[in-house]
Amino acid sequence: MAELPLLAITDDALALAQQLAAALVLPERARADAAHVAIAAVNGMAFLLTWNCKHLANGMLTDRIERVCRAANFEPPRIVTPEQLMEQS
Repeated sequence: MAELPLLAITDDALALAQQLAAALVLPERARADAAHVAIAAVNGMAFLLTWNCKHLANGMLTDRIERVCRAANFEPPRIVTPEQLMEQS
């Protein structure tokens, strides 16, 4: 893992994280979930791999996540669980 690059946490990512947290009505303890999506989107990641099905890999939230990212001029990552990613291979 030491060879993998770290994604930048920019002002754009922090602003998008706040917008996502508000749109998804996330509790304070789940605000990091919005940051994960925002950092991935701002850094142009195609996928965000997660086990978090409550706030991230949740089909009921997908439209809102995509809408907020695109309104901020970022393409949202495709949020998937490891199983879903392997199904697509």
